[in-house]
Amino acid sequence: MRSLALYVTLAFCLCLARLAMAQQQPAWEIESLAGQGAVEYDLNTGLVTATNGVVVRYGGAILSADQISLNQNTGEITAAGKVRIQQADLIWAGDQVRYNFKTRQMVAEQFRAGKNPVFVSGSGLHADITNSVYSATNAVVTADDISSPLLRLRAKSVRILPGQRVEARSATVYAGSVPVFYFPYYSRSLSGEGNHFGFMPGYRSSYGAFLLTTYTWALNEELDGELHLDYRTKRGVGLGPDFNYHLGQWGEGFLKYYYLHDQDPNEGTNAVYGTPPPDRQRVDFAYLANPYTNFNARARVRYQTDPGVVREFYEGEYRKNIQPSTFVEANKFWSNFSLDVYAQPRVNDFLDTVERLPDVRLTGYRQQIGATPLYYESESSAGWYRQLYGVTNDQPVLPSYTAARADTYHQVLLPCTFFGWLNVAPRVGGRFTYYGEGQGNGAYTSEQYRGVFNTGAEVCTKLSKVWPGSQSRFFEADGFRHILEPSVNYVYVPTPNVRPTQLPAFDTELPSLRLLPIEFPDYNAIDAIDSQNVMRFGLVNKVQTKREGKMVNLVNWNVYTDWRLRPNEGQSTFADIYSDFVIKPRHWLTVESLTRFDLSSGGFRMSLTTATFEPNDRFSWTIGQYYLREDNSGSPTALVDGHNLFLNTLIYRLNEDWALRATHQFDARAGRMQEQFYSIYRDFRSWTGAFTFRWREAEGQKDDFTVAFTFSLKAFPKYGVGRDAPRPYYLLGG
Repeated sequence: MRSLALYVTLAFCLCLARLAMAQQQPAWEIESLAGQGAVEYDLNTGLVTATNGVVVRYGGAILSADQISLNQNTGEITAAGKVRIQQADLIWAGDQVRYNFKTRQMVAEQFRAGKNPVFVSGSGLHADITNSVYSATNAVVTADDISSPLLRLRAKSVRILPGQRVEARSATVYAGSVPVFYFPYYSRSLSGEGNHFGFMPGYRSSYGAFLLTTYTWALNEELDGELHLDYRTKRGVGLGPDFNYHLGQWGEGFLKYYYLHDQDPNEGTNAVYGTPPPDRQRVDFAYLANPYTNFNARARVRYQTDPGVVREFYEGEYRKNIQPSTFVEANKFWSNFSLDVYAQPRVNDFLDTVERLPDVRLTGYRQQIGATPLYYESESSAGWYRQLYGVTNDQPVLPSYTAARADTYHQVLLPCTFFGWLNVAPRVGGRFTYYGEGQGNGAYTSEQYRGVFNTGAEVCTKLSKVWPGSQSRFFEADGFRHILEPSVNYVYVPTPNVRPTQLPAFDTELPSLRLLPIEFPDYNAIDAIDSQNVMRFGLVNKVQTKREGKMVNLVNWNVYTDWRLRPNEGQSTFADIYSDFVIKPRHWLTVESLTRFDLSSGGFRMSLTTATFEPNDRFSWTIGQYYLREDNSGSPTALVDGHNLFLNTLIYRLNEDWALRATHQFDARAGRMQEQFYSIYRDFRSWTGAFTFRWREAEGQKDDFTVAFTFSLKAFPKYGVGRDAPRPYYLLGG
């Protein structure tokens, strides 16, 4: 009896196991496109035949064809007529295909396959099931999903690794019917990153005729880059590689190098720095990593042989940062504290630099002190600093000096709310700073110990009123909400025991278009700290509404100024009144205004006003005016040079193929058009092109005009969508 029970139990288990295995097998889904009766099943042999259009689904693969013959037991299917197979992330197409749903084996005399933006066609397709590799002969690789692509690569043989890449051997690049380049071996990633050439021909008065050539390559997921080979008839040959590395948690970044033997370095000479050397170089290295939780490291090295090499040949980079720095930094974060180690050496001796070797900073974020209503914040730093001034004509502008400094700041706050709407935050704090004796030709300070006391309070509130039923067709408004946020921030700092003139100046106030912070630790000009007795008044005024179900700011106006109860030397009782104003009365119209009004003289010190019209996705027009009054007061925050510029940018899309762009910058003080930019965009089906003309008449520089033609494959665009809108100089190779 026990043996019988055992056999029954084993048999039952085997049945369950077979049932489970059967349930794990994918199910066949066969759908006729011609209606009932077009699919025939043979239950004995498992054969299925169908005509007049059929779709077969099995295990994530989908096949469609005019007619098929399928063996459900083996998974092999023979398909004919408009055969289309979707497998993993590739789509295969052909007229006669033999395919196995279970082994993924495929055989076709003629085929097409691809995943945007890489497409392949060829003959004699066979599959290597073991290595999941498909091979074919007489193949064409292109980024165009059309029957007659403009740019294509014709190869004797190709290997397709689904989801990874396409490899070609003995391959020739064709532009139309003209062969232009030969590759013994070529690889293209199916992820969208692949090898391709880019060309930019043109003429510039300071270059002569030029051709900028870029070869973009991708070795693997960890390493890709570009190779540059440029020729300028007046300046000579320039070349260099760019490497981009992606190491996951261990970081990513780039290394860029460019070398030019300049045949005419005087062509771009800046009189301040003199004539650059003929051998001109530029190195740019960046690194960023987050290897552990709450820890990151970053580094940037930017070297150039002279100040003009980036200004002349990398205009876009120069406009973003005219005085690049080199640094290495590591940060560690905790819930209430962070530790930062920062090192900044000077690698370009023509730039003013404060070397920090190193600067270590511990920051205590605002945090509650136990169960009390008090909050605490702090910032402490220590380092070795050296002020180096730029060298011109082999001589430094000013003598350098070096000193050690240790600084610690601590503050306690008591945030309170009264009447449920009035926020008051009194604070009291103090800092102690040690300065070592200044060393160097510019040293004039002895060892110093400085103490600074500060106190004050911030008072603010927020008032609002809602009119949900109010509507306005003119303002496209569905309901209104008005918000007022008045604030007063009082800061009192008695005269320190050591004044700024007795200290080495490393961290000082810098020229600024807007008001600098007055409250510690936001005010970080450690070496410029002096007495303060000031009240900062601010008022934020917003009018909000709904448009198409989304909240928008109809009006956003921020006004602020300082009342100096005890002005320091060179200060007036009242600071300038600052206004940041944005109004969006219609969805297609935005007006922005940043102003700075001088109360003492009764005139504007700065004004930047722009109006942007965007009635549809075909037309955009921005007009503006930028005014900056000349300031020779000698104040550390003074902006010496003045401007009065009128700006205009017009973009118009004529149709699906053509678009126009015009940008003007008129200098009203000099009475001349400082810069003109005109571009014509053309869509050439598989690629886009832009013909650009620029004329510049900048003050103190030679007149400069440029004509350039930029083209970019749609599959691998040279720049991101819209990147050239705010920065049209990218169309000139900058």
